[in-house]
Amino acid sequence: MTAAQDSAHMAQALALAARGLYTTDPNPRVGCVLVRDGRILGEGWHERAGEAHAEINALRAAAASATGGAAGATAYVTLEPCSHTGRTPPCADALIAAGVRRVVCASVDPNPLVAGSGIARLEAAGIAVTVGEGAAAARALNPGFFSRFERGRPWIRLKLAMSLDGRTAPAAGGPMWISGEASRADVQTWRARSSAVLTGAGTVRADDPRLDVRLAYGSVVRQPLRVVLDPALSCAPTARVFAGGGALVFARESVPEAPPVPGREVERVPAAPGGLDLTAVIERLTLRAVNELWVECGARLAAAFLKARLVDELILYVAPILLGADAAPLTALRDLGLDAAALPRFEFADVERIGEDLRLTLTPAVAAIRRD
Repeated sequence: MTAAQDSAHMAQALALAARGLYTTDPNPRVGCVLVRDGRILGEGWHERAGEAHAEINALRAAAASATGGAAGATAYVTLEPCSHTGRTPPCADALIAAGVRRVVCASVDPNPLVAGSGIARLEAAGIAVTVGEGAAAARALNPGFFSRFERGRPWIRLKLAMSLDGRTAPAAGGPMWISGEASRADVQTWRARSSAVLTGAGTVRADDPRLDVRLAYGSVVRQPLRVVLDPALSCAPTARVFAGGGALVFARESVPEAPPVPGREVERVPAAPGGLDLTAVIERLTLRAVNELWVECGARLAAAFLKARLVDELILYVAPILLGADAAPLTALRDLGLDAAALPRFEFADVERIGEDLRLTLTPAVAAIRRD
Protein backbone atom coordinates (compact mmCIF):
# COMPACT_ATOMS: atom_id res chain seq x y z
CA MET A 1 0.00 0.00 0.00
CA THR A 2 1.18 3.53 -0.73
CA ALA A 3 1.09 6.34 1.82
CA ALA A 4 -1.81 7.89 -0.07
CA GLN A 5 -3.76 4.63 0.07
CA ASP A 6 -3.06 4.26 3.78
CA SER A 7 -4.34 7.79 4.34
CA ALA A 8 -7.50 7.23 2.30
CA HIS A 9 -8.40 3.95 3.99
CA MET A 10 -7.76 5.38 7.46
CA ALA A 11 -10.00 8.33 6.59
CA GLN A 12 -12.76 5.84 5.81
CA ALA A 13 -12.14 4.03 9.11
CA LEU A 14 -12.42 7.36 10.94
CA ALA A 15 -15.70 8.13 9.15
CA LEU A 16 -17.01 4.76 10.33
CA ALA A 17 -15.85 5.44 13.88
CA ALA A 18 -17.81 8.70 13.90
CA ARG A 19 -21.03 6.74 13.45
CA GLY A 20 -20.69 5.70 17.09
CA LEU A 21 -20.39 9.29 18.33
CA TYR A 22 -23.55 9.11 20.43
CA THR A 23 -23.68 5.43 21.35
CA THR A 24 -20.33 3.87 22.38
CA ASP A 25 -19.75 5.59 25.73
CA PRO A 26 -17.81 4.79 27.89
CA ASN A 27 -15.91 2.97 25.17
CA PRO A 28 -14.05 4.87 22.44
CA ARG A 29 -15.43 5.46 18.95
CA VAL A 30 -13.51 3.08 16.69
CA GLY A 31 -13.76 2.14 13.02
CA CYS A 32 -12.08 -0.58 10.95
CA VAL A 33 -11.62 -1.21 7.22
CA LEU A 34 -10.18 -4.45 5.77
CA VAL A 35 -8.43 -4.10 2.41
CA ARG A 36 -6.71 -6.60 0.09
CA ASP A 37 -5.24 -5.77 -3.32
CA GLY A 38 -6.90 -2.37 -3.22
CA ARG A 39 -10.34 -3.88 -2.62
CA ILE A 40 -12.38 -3.30 0.54
CA LEU A 41 -13.34 -6.67 2.01
CA GLY A 42 -15.29 -5.52 5.03
CA GLU A 43 -16.03 -2.50 7.21
CA GLY A 44 -17.21 -2.11 10.76
CA TRP A 45 -17.43 0.22 13.71
CA HIS A 46 -18.05 -0.13 17.40
CA GLU A 47 -21.72 0.64 17.89
CA ARG A 48 -22.45 0.17 21.60
CA ALA A 49 -20.52 -0.71 24.76
CA GLY A 50 -20.74 -4.41 25.46
CA GLU A 51 -21.23 -5.28 21.80
CA ALA A 52 -18.72 -6.30 19.13
CA HIS A 53 -15.76 -4.03 18.51
CA ALA A 54 -15.02 -2.47 15.13
CA GLU A 55 -12.53 -5.16 14.09
CA ILE A 56 -14.97 -7.97 14.81
CA ASN A 57 -17.74 -6.30 12.83
CA ALA A 58 -15.37 -5.76 9.89
CA LEU A 59 -14.18 -9.39 10.01
CA ARG A 60 -17.78 -10.61 10.07
CA ALA A 61 -18.59 -8.44 7.06
CA ALA A 62 -15.60 -9.83 5.19
CA ALA A 63 -16.52 -13.42 6.06
CA ALA A 64 -20.07 -12.87 4.85
CA SER A 65 -18.97 -11.37 1.54
CA ALA A 66 -17.90 -13.05 -1.67
CA THR A 67 -14.26 -12.24 -0.90
CA GLY A 68 -13.91 -15.29 1.32
CA GLY A 69 -12.60 -13.62 4.46
CA ALA A 70 -9.71 -11.38 5.46
CA ALA A 71 -6.64 -13.61 4.89
CA GLY A 72 -3.75 -11.51 3.60
CA ALA A 73 -5.59 -8.23 4.19
CA THR A 74 -4.49 -4.98 5.74
CA ALA A 75 -6.65 -3.82 8.64
CA TYR A 76 -7.04 -0.07 9.14
CA VAL A 77 -8.13 0.57 12.72
CA THR A 78 -8.53 3.93 14.42
CA LEU A 79 -7.28 2.58 17.77
CA GLU A 80 -4.91 -0.20 18.76
CA PRO A 81 -6.72 -3.59 18.74
CA CYS A 82 -7.45 -4.71 22.29
CA SER A 83 -5.52 -7.59 23.84
CA HIS A 84 -7.59 -8.36 26.94
CA THR A 85 -10.91 -10.05 27.58
CA GLY A 86 -13.55 -7.67 28.87
CA ARG A 87 -17.16 -7.93 27.81
CA THR A 88 -15.82 -9.10 24.43
CA PRO A 89 -12.80 -11.25 23.44
CA PRO A 90 -9.47 -9.68 22.32
CA CYS A 91 -9.60 -8.15 18.85
CA ALA A 92 -5.87 -8.75 18.33
CA ASP A 93 -6.48 -12.49 18.56
CA ALA A 94 -9.35 -12.28 16.08
CA LEU A 95 -7.17 -10.47 13.53
CA ILE A 96 -4.43 -13.06 13.96
CA ALA A 97 -6.87 -15.93 13.53
CA ALA A 98 -8.30 -14.31 10.39
CA GLY A 99 -4.86 -14.27 8.74
CA VAL A 100 -4.52 -10.50 8.47
CA ARG A 101 -1.10 -9.58 7.06
CA ARG A 102 -0.74 -5.98 8.21
CA VAL A 103 -2.42 -3.63 10.71
CA VAL A 104 -2.41 0.15 10.45
CA CYS A 105 -3.70 1.78 13.65
CA ALA A 106 -4.02 5.48 14.30
CA SER A 107 -2.98 5.42 17.93
CA VAL A 108 -1.83 3.27 20.79
CA ASP A 109 -4.68 2.62 23.23
CA PRO A 110 -4.11 4.70 26.43
CA ASN A 111 -6.02 2.16 28.53
CA PRO A 112 -3.37 0.42 30.68
CA LEU A 113 -5.14 -2.89 30.01
CA VAL A 114 -3.94 -2.51 26.40
CA ALA A 115 -1.27 0.23 26.11
CA GLY A 116 0.84 -1.43 23.42
CA SER A 117 0.18 -5.06 24.33
CA GLY A 118 -2.21 -5.46 21.41
CA ILE A 119 0.48 -4.28 19.00
CA ALA A 120 3.04 -6.55 20.65
CA ARG A 121 0.72 -9.54 20.26
CA LEU A 122 0.18 -8.80 16.57
CA GLU A 123 3.90 -8.39 15.91
CA ALA A 124 4.69 -11.60 17.78
CA ALA A 125 2.35 -13.36 15.34
CA GLY A 126 4.33 -11.98 12.38
CA ILE A 127 1.88 -9.22 11.49
CA ALA A 128 3.41 -5.90 10.41
CA VAL A 129 2.05 -2.97 12.42
CA THR A 130 2.14 0.73 11.51
CA VAL A 131 1.11 3.32 14.10
CA GLY A 132 0.30 7.00 13.66
CA GLU A 133 -1.74 7.37 10.47
CA GLY A 134 -4.70 9.62 11.33
CA ALA A 135 -3.60 9.97 14.96
CA ALA A 136 -4.76 13.57 15.42
CA ALA A 137 -8.20 12.85 13.97
CA ALA A 138 -8.58 9.73 16.11
CA ARG A 139 -7.77 11.71 19.26
CA ALA A 140 -10.15 14.50 18.24
CA LEU A 141 -12.92 11.91 17.92
CA ASN A 142 -12.24 10.59 21.42
CA PRO A 143 -10.94 13.51 23.51
CA GLY A 144 -12.52 12.26 26.71
CA PHE A 145 -11.29 8.68 26.40
CA PHE A 146 -7.70 9.85 25.97
CA SER A 147 -8.10 12.49 28.68
CA ARG A 148 -9.43 10.03 31.24
CA PHE A 149 -6.47 7.69 30.90
CA GLU A 150 -3.73 10.23 30.21
CA ARG A 151 -4.77 13.07 32.58
CA GLY A 152 -6.95 11.20 35.02
CA ARG A 153 -10.05 13.31 34.35
CA PRO A 154 -12.75 13.79 31.71
CA TRP A 155 -12.66 16.24 28.84
CA ILE A 156 -14.78 19.10 30.17
CA ARG A 157 -16.88 21.45 28.05
CA LEU A 158 -18.51 24.50 29.63
CA LYS A 159 -21.54 25.92 27.84
CA LEU A 160 -22.74 29.50 28.29
CA ALA A 161 -25.25 31.66 26.42
CA MET A 162 -25.37 35.44 26.34
CA SER A 163 -26.94 38.39 24.60
CA LEU A 164 -25.02 40.91 22.49
CA ASP A 165 -24.61 43.09 25.56
CA GLY A 166 -23.17 40.22 27.58
CA ARG A 167 -26.26 39.36 29.67
CA THR A 168 -27.31 35.89 30.72
CA ALA A 169 -30.77 36.45 32.24
CA PRO A 170 -33.51 39.09 32.04
CA ALA A 171 -33.75 41.86 34.61
CA ALA A 172 -37.04 40.47 35.93
CA GLY A 173 -35.45 37.10 36.65
CA GLY A 174 -37.03 33.75 35.91
CA PRO A 175 -36.33 31.38 33.04
CA MET A 176 -35.78 32.72 29.56
CA TRP A 177 -34.27 31.29 26.41
CA ILE A 178 -31.29 33.47 25.49
CA SER A 179 -30.29 31.44 22.45
CA GLY A 180 -32.58 30.39 19.60
CA GLU A 181 -34.22 27.11 18.74
CA ALA A 182 -31.36 26.00 16.44
CA SER A 183 -28.84 26.58 19.23
CA ARG A 184 -30.95 24.58 21.66
CA ALA A 185 -31.02 21.71 19.17
CA ASP A 186 -27.26 22.03 18.84
CA VAL A 187 -26.91 21.71 22.60
CA GLN A 188 -28.81 18.44 22.36
CA THR A 189 -26.07 16.99 20.14
CA TRP A 190 -23.40 18.01 22.65
CA ARG A 191 -25.37 16.40 25.48
CA ALA A 192 -25.88 13.27 23.43
CA ARG A 193 -22.16 12.67 22.91
CA SER A 194 -21.33 13.35 26.57
CA SER A 195 -20.97 10.80 29.33
CA ALA A 196 -22.53 13.19 31.83
CA VAL A 197 -24.29 16.56 31.97
CA LEU A 198 -23.65 18.69 35.05
CA THR A 199 -25.42 21.69 36.55
CA GLY A 200 -25.78 23.45 39.88
CA ALA A 201 -28.59 23.56 42.41
CA GLY A 202 -29.33 27.19 41.54
CA THR A 203 -30.09 26.28 37.94
CA VAL A 204 -32.32 23.41 39.06
CA ARG A 205 -34.28 25.71 41.37
CA ALA A 206 -34.57 28.53 38.84
CA ASP A 207 -35.15 26.65 35.58
CA ASP A 208 -36.16 23.09 36.60
CA PRO A 209 -34.30 21.58 33.61
CA ARG A 210 -34.49 17.94 32.57
CA LEU A 211 -30.89 17.82 31.27
CA ASP A 212 -31.78 14.83 29.12
CA VAL A 213 -31.35 14.02 25.44
CA ARG A 214 -34.50 14.39 23.38
CA LEU A 215 -33.09 13.53 19.96
CA ALA A 216 -32.91 9.99 18.60
CA TYR A 217 -29.84 8.78 16.70
CA GLY A 218 -30.89 5.74 14.72
CA SER A 219 -32.71 3.36 17.03
CA VAL A 220 -30.63 4.36 20.08
CA VAL A 221 -31.08 7.12 22.62
CA ARG A 222 -28.33 6.87 25.24
CA GLN A 223 -29.04 9.15 28.15
CA PRO A 224 -25.98 10.69 29.81
CA LEU A 225 -25.60 10.67 33.56
CA ARG A 226 -27.27 13.79 35.01
CA VAL A 227 -25.17 15.43 37.71
CA VAL A 228 -26.28 18.15 40.14
CA LEU A 229 -23.97 19.98 42.53
CA ASP A 230 -26.27 20.59 45.49
CA PRO A 231 -24.12 21.24 48.58
CA ALA A 232 -27.03 21.47 51.02
CA LEU A 233 -29.40 18.99 49.30
CA SER A 234 -31.76 21.88 48.70
CA CYS A 235 -33.32 20.81 45.40
CA ALA A 236 -36.94 19.72 45.55
CA PRO A 237 -37.50 15.96 45.24
CA THR A 238 -40.00 16.77 42.47
CA ALA A 239 -37.37 18.47 40.29
CA ARG A 240 -37.56 17.20 36.71
CA VAL A 241 -33.86 16.32 36.67
CA PHE A 242 -34.68 13.36 38.96
CA ALA A 243 -37.53 12.05 36.81
CA GLY A 244 -36.84 8.64 35.34
CA GLY A 245 -33.75 7.99 37.45
CA GLY A 246 -30.14 8.38 36.44
CA ALA A 247 -29.36 11.51 38.47
CA LEU A 248 -26.29 11.84 40.67
CA VAL A 249 -26.18 14.58 43.32
CA PHE A 250 -23.01 15.76 45.04
CA ALA A 251 -23.48 17.26 48.50
CA ARG A 252 -21.25 18.43 51.33
CA GLU A 253 -19.93 15.81 53.71
CA SER A 254 -21.41 17.74 56.64
CA VAL A 255 -25.00 17.80 55.39
CA PRO A 256 -27.30 15.52 57.41
CA GLU A 257 -28.73 12.45 55.77
CA ALA A 258 -31.87 13.16 53.77
CA PRO A 259 -34.82 10.90 52.97
CA PRO A 260 -34.28 8.89 49.78
CA VAL A 261 -35.57 10.50 46.60
CA PRO A 262 -36.56 8.24 43.68
CA GLY A 263 -34.19 8.79 40.78
CA ARG A 264 -31.53 10.47 42.94
CA GLU A 265 -28.22 9.03 44.11
CA VAL A 266 -26.21 11.11 46.56
CA GLU A 267 -22.44 11.23 46.95
CA ARG A 268 -20.68 13.41 49.48
CA VAL A 269 -17.50 15.35 48.84
CA PRO A 270 -15.53 17.98 50.79
CA ALA A 271 -16.78 21.54 50.81
CA ALA A 272 -14.92 24.47 49.26
CA PRO A 273 -15.45 28.22 49.57
CA GLY A 274 -18.80 28.95 47.95
CA GLY A 275 -19.70 25.33 47.21
CA LEU A 276 -18.02 21.97 46.71
CA ASP A 277 -14.49 20.81 46.01
CA LEU A 278 -14.69 20.51 42.22
CA THR A 279 -11.52 18.44 42.02
CA ALA A 280 -13.14 15.84 44.28
CA VAL A 281 -16.29 15.90 42.14
CA ILE A 282 -14.28 15.32 38.96
CA GLU A 283 -12.32 12.50 40.61
CA ARG A 284 -15.58 10.74 41.47
CA LEU A 285 -16.88 11.16 37.91
CA THR A 286 -13.62 9.79 36.52
CA LEU A 287 -14.09 6.67 38.64
CA ARG A 288 -17.50 6.31 36.96
CA ALA A 289 -15.75 6.23 33.54
CA VAL A 290 -17.01 9.68 32.49
CA ASN A 291 -15.14 10.57 29.31
CA GLU A 292 -16.79 13.82 28.21
CA LEU A 293 -18.48 16.11 30.72
CA TRP A 294 -20.91 18.79 29.50
CA VAL A 295 -21.43 21.60 32.02
CA GLU A 296 -24.58 23.79 31.77
CA CYS A 297 -24.82 26.11 34.74
CA GLY A 298 -25.03 29.64 36.05
CA ALA A 299 -22.22 32.17 36.02
CA ARG A 300 -21.07 31.50 39.58
CA LEU A 301 -20.48 27.78 39.07
CA ALA A 302 -19.02 28.45 35.64
CA ALA A 303 -16.56 30.82 37.30
CA ALA A 304 -15.59 28.10 39.76
CA PHE A 305 -14.81 25.68 36.92
CA LEU A 306 -12.74 28.33 35.16
CA LYS A 307 -10.90 29.27 38.33
CA ALA A 308 -10.05 25.61 38.95
CA ARG A 309 -8.69 25.33 35.38
CA LEU A 310 -11.20 22.54 34.70
CA VAL A 311 -12.43 23.75 31.29
CA ASP A 312 -11.04 22.19 28.11
CA GLU A 313 -13.55 23.84 25.76
CA LEU A 314 -15.71 26.89 26.33
CA ILE A 315 -18.83 26.76 24.14
CA LEU A 316 -20.41 30.19 24.01
CA TYR A 317 -23.69 30.91 22.20
CA VAL A 318 -24.18 34.60 21.37
CA ALA A 319 -27.75 35.65 20.53
CA PRO A 320 -28.53 38.80 18.46
CA ILE A 321 -30.59 40.41 21.22
CA LEU A 322 -30.10 43.13 23.83
CA LEU A 323 -31.34 42.63 27.39
CA GLY A 324 -30.34 45.96 28.91
CA ALA A 325 -28.18 47.19 31.75
CA ASP A 326 -30.39 45.74 34.51
CA ALA A 327 -30.16 42.15 33.20
CA ALA A 328 -27.77 39.65 34.77
CA PRO A 329 -24.32 40.15 33.23
CA LEU A 330 -21.92 37.47 32.08
CA THR A 331 -19.41 39.58 33.96
CA ALA A 332 -20.63 37.70 37.01
CA LEU A 333 -17.59 35.64 36.01
CA ARG A 334 -15.68 38.33 37.88
CA ASP A 335 -16.36 36.05 40.85
CA LEU A 336 -13.26 34.21 39.66
CA GLY A 337 -11.47 36.22 42.29
CA LEU A 338 -8.21 36.35 40.35
CA ASP A 339 -5.94 39.18 39.39
CA ALA A 340 -6.30 40.21 35.75
CA ALA A 341 -2.88 38.80 34.94
CA ALA A 342 -3.92 35.41 36.29
CA LEU A 343 -7.28 35.12 34.57
CA PRO A 344 -7.66 32.13 32.25
CA ARG A 345 -6.86 32.93 28.64
CA PHE A 346 -8.58 31.32 25.68
CA GLU A 347 -8.09 31.06 21.95
CA PHE A 348 -10.81 30.86 19.30
CA ALA A 349 -10.94 27.34 17.92
CA ASP A 350 -14.11 27.73 15.88
CA VAL A 351 -16.84 30.24 15.05
CA GLU A 352 -20.04 28.95 13.46
CA ARG A 353 -23.46 30.38 12.80
CA ILE A 354 -26.20 28.27 14.38
CA GLY A 355 -29.55 29.54 13.19
CA GLU A 356 -29.71 33.18 14.25
CA ASP A 357 -26.94 32.81 16.82
CA LEU A 358 -23.19 32.46 16.78
CA ARG A 359 -21.47 29.54 18.47
CA LEU A 360 -17.97 30.36 19.63
CA THR A 361 -15.69 27.48 20.59
CA LEU A 362 -12.68 28.46 22.65
CA THR A 363 -9.84 26.43 24.12
CA PRO A 364 -7.31 27.39 26.80
CA ALA A 365 -4.43 29.37 25.33
CA VAL A 366 -1.23 27.37 25.08
CA ALA A 367 0.83 30.41 26.01
CA ALA A 368 0.16 33.67 27.81
CA ILE A 369 -0.71 36.66 25.67
CA ARG A 370 2.20 39.05 25.55
CA ARG A 371 1.55 42.48 27.05
CA ASP A 372 3.69 45.29 25.63
